[in-house]
This record gives sequence, C-alpha cells and structure tokens, in this order.
Amino acid sequence: MAAHCESGTLTSLLNYAGLEISEPLVFGISSGIFFGYFHKTKAFSFPTFIVRNKPGQMRKNIEKRLGVKFSTYTFNSPDKGMAKLDEIIPQNIPTACQVDFFYLDYVPSWERVHINAHFMTVIGKEGNNYVISDAYFPTIMQLDTGSLEKGRFAGGNMSPKGFMFHCKTIPQTIDFESAIKKGIKKACFNMLSIPIPFLGVKGIRMFAKKVVEWPEFARDTEHLSHEIMKINILLEDQGTGGAGFRFIYATFLQQAAEIIHKPQLKDLSQQLMIIGDGWREISLFAARIGKNRDLGQEKLRQLGDMIHDRADVEEDFFKNLSKAIN
Repeated sequence: MAAHCESGTLTSLLNYAGLEISEPLVFGISSGIFFGYFHKTKAFSFPTFIVRNKPGQMRKNIEKRLGVKFSTYTFNSPDKGMAKLDEIIPQNIPTACQVDFFYLDYVPSWERVHINAHFMTVIGKEGNNYVISDAYFPTIMQLDTGSLEKGRFAGGNMSPKGFMFHCKTIPQTIDFESAIKKGIKKACFNMLSIPIPFLGVKGIRMFAKKVVEWPEFARDTEHLSHEIMKINILLEDQGTGGAGFRFIYATFLQQAAEIIHKPQLKDLSQQLMIIGDGWREISLFAARIGKNRDLGQEKLRQLGDMIHDRADVEEDFFKNLSKAIN
C-alpha cells in the first residue's frame, strides 16, 4: 500500500532492487509537490487543477538525482507491447505499467474512472491472468490479458501507448544529501518562480479567483455540484496521501532533516502539516456545499477566500524552505 500510485510503484521497484528508500523520500527527491490551475480550454471541458508534477516526471527525476537506471518501453502496437511484457515477466523482473484506471477489473465498478496516468506493477502471469501489485490494494490482484491490454493501450489524453519500465541498475553509492537538496530547490522553484500565471503559488491564486466563475461553465446545478465535489476528490481521494500531497511532503521534510542534518526542516514539516489541515478544510467545505447544492456566489466566494489563504501561506512556506536549503 502507498499514498500515491507513481511514487508508491517507484518505491516498491527500488526496494525490490535493493535500494532501501521510503515513499516520502521518493516523492520529495523527485520534486513531486506542485500546483497548476487549468481554466476551461479545448483540452479541458471544465476547469480543473493538479497538485503534483506531471506523470512520469517522478521517475525521470529519481534517475537524474539518485543515479538509478530504468529500462523504459513504449509501443506502436498492442501485440508488441504485450509480447515484450511476456518476455520480461518470466525473468522475475517486476515491471511497472501505465494504464487507464477504468480497465482494472479488480477495482469495484463504482470506483472506476478513465484516468490514463495510473501506475501499477506486473509481477507474474498465471494462465491468461497477470499477477498485479497495485499500490492502492492491500493484496496481490489478478487481471486478465484483455483488460490489461485495454488499459495499457487506451486512447485519449495522456494515452499510455503501452508504456512500461523496470529497474535496470542501482548505483553502489548514492549521495542522498545532494539529491534531497536538489529535489527541494526544484520544488521551491516550481512553486515560486515559474513565469507562468497558472502554475505554482500563482496557480493557487488563479484558482481562488476563478472558482467563482465555475457556474458559467456548468450545464446545470447537478453538473456544478459534481465539479465542486471533485475538489475534495482531487485533494484527498486520488492517491495524494491527504491534502493534495502536503502531508506526504511534510513527512519527507521530517525524514530529510535527519539525513542532511538540518533541524529547521522539522519545523517546516510541522508548518506544512498545518497548511495541509487548511487544504483539508477546503476539501470538506467543497464536499459539503456540493452535496447540499448550496452553490450561490456567497459560498463560492467563501471557497475562493479559503483557497487564496492557502496561496499566501504556501508562498511564505516555500520562501522559508528555499532559505533553509540554501
């Protein structure tokens, strides 16, 4: 079990390959914490937001900062993609696959949604079924060949194209101190200094400003209610470990403080836990007004004010974190 599918899958593969590392360290070293707000565009039929870096970036950053090497594969044809997996699995090489969450038959039907950025690990094959280790499930699962193929080669935004990867080499020595510092510096840059108005802290402020306009894009009250309640889902339920990854990043800072001997990171960890509590209050408020269909301008302005407050405290937090690590 893990807080998030990509960081959890990476952690499991690294642990299996002999590198003892926690999921919070993987998440922090890979600069997983982030924020982006996306207003209605051709790519997004309704405004939305993200609270982590883009899918696949964690793996790339871990490679770069720890010196780990992964073998990666994409395919033009499902037949080639499934054949390659069948070639690797008998070698006892756990192999992570990117899939559309909707096609995972072991997930209860009411929880399945089309998300092309789910990661899980294939660890064996029994007859026509693949044996699956999924970070969101406490037991080993099985998935039939047809379902796995559909998941790996689903179309739409961020189509997986059969993408899969496994550990190739782990270096004998790793400079964790350097990796942690680089991960923190990049996270601070992403939250404070990217010159794009909808990313980082600026993105949180845009979210606060624009959420009052969401009724303009909704078909009806039911649609608006659904989208407002999705704020709770995106912050709490979609594998964030709670409060939009703020809690797992706080845990990372606590662990990093011991490794790089910077006790001030423990104080910042405690601050981020409090900040995370504020995000959780936003989650609960959004769920409540969405469920009760209490979606007038006054409530949406109140929601916007709560989000704006998170922007202010996160700006201060990441400035202080940047000073501490420099």
